[in-house]
Amino acid sequence: MDGMDLLKQVKEDNIRFVSLQFTDINGVVKSLDVPVDRLQEVLDDGIWFDGSSVEGFARIQESDMYLRIDPDTYAIFPWSDPENRRGRVLCDIYTQDGTPFGGDPRGCLKSALRKLKEERGWTMNIGPEPEFFLFLRNGKENIHPVPYDVGGYFDFSANDQAVIVRNEIIAALKQMGLNVEVGHHEVALGQHEIDFRFDDALKTADNVLTFKSTVKAIAAKNGLIASFMPKPIFGINGSGMHCHQSIFNLAGDNLFYDPNDQDNLSAMAYHYLAGLLKHARGMSAVLAPTINSYKRLVPGYEAPVYIGWAQVNRSALVRIPRVVKGKGNAVRMELRCPDPSANPYLAFNAMLHAGLEGIDQNLQHPASLNNINVYELSEEERQHLGIRTLPASLSEALREFQGDPLMHTVLNDSLYDKFVDSRKVEIEAYRLHVSDWEISRYLETL
Repeated sequence: MDGMDLLKQVKEDNIRFVSLQFTDINGVVKSLDVPVDRLQEVLDDGIWFDGSSVEGFARIQESDMYLRIDPDTYAIFPWSDPENRRGRVLCDIYTQDGTPFGGDPRGCLKSALRKLKEERGWTMNIGPEPEFFLFLRNGKENIHPVPYDVGGYFDFSANDQAVIVRNEIIAALKQMGLNVEVGHHEVALGQHEIDFRFDDALKTADNVLTFKSTVKAIAAKNGLIASFMPKPIFGINGSGMHCHQSIFNLAGDNLFYDPNDQDNLSAMAYHYLAGLLKHARGMSAVLAPTINSYKRLVPGYEAPVYIGWAQVNRSALVRIPRVVKGKGNAVRMELRCPDPSANPYLAFNAMLHAGLEGIDQNLQHPASLNNINVYELSEEERQHLGIRTLPASLSEALREFQGDPLMHTVLNDSLYDKFVDSRKVEIEAYRLHVSDWEISRYLETL
């Protein structure tokens, strides 16, 4: 779709307002709303905004930036008022001199994928699985999350109200252009998963933003809170965003597929796998970027903690899903440590660079962890097998990030410095906070 097609489509759809969307460095969606009669002007000239007010963007003395619309991302908000119908487009960010802004997460991924296509003739496909919770509203502060339903993994009940809400979410996602494949209860009470079909990495990152916004909007419409917080409740499973990934050539062939290998993986795939494992600790701060992320990444709740790979072992960091014989294009690897708090543009970029380094340096993968429950191994046994662990905290993850030279390649200077600063701010805020746990533990005992 080009600009003229967009103008025609919004007229046919009776759109009154258009939301121009982009993300800050943390993956939070930002929006400028314009009346539809200004759309032509925005298409021609872009729209200026103050970048100094956005997390991870410009300093005050270089704040003027403008948005340029990507017409292919147009969609209608299904929940908008029919009398004031709203559409949405995603935007790329430019500086005053007309060059792409280096601190734009979407632009950074877009640039990496363009280079991948032009220099190698490859595309990266990603299929994420973002999990979420539906909670009852619990007072104005919403401090204590209460699950909306009591369903467990794949549970069915004819009277399950959460299923009704989830089906409404699925219908809205389809209207927003996502190719939804399946929805179901996850392990924890109130936890759900809706899977949508894989696509190229940029389209998929866009879809993750659309997915999260739509889930939250439909939940709010039903008086609920939808949360993508990695670990909202102590003692039960948290929410991940497992990422299935593969590399295709421009002819549509899956370069990870080798029918003669027992796991159907090509030599390229094994090198890519080795790259993911090598940089797992370094990219952890990008894939699991919050303090809360590391409350999820603990043994015992099906979250991956140990750095290894397997075909059938879900305790390993990377899983190789089984595929139907003859379905070579379905061959992929599933990285299980990312969670839905990650900025998808930065996360997918990190995975891509880690995998490409593995390919370029012919890195060798370790032995698989098939039929080994890593959770049950002693520390000595894990050391003997050479199994490392992911960082146990955001502080540790950030140190690993800064100590991994590849991460400076993944994020240009602008993004790198701003990302580090944003994580340091979060770590310091948490360090200074006095929690309910501390009050209950120490107030009367000390």
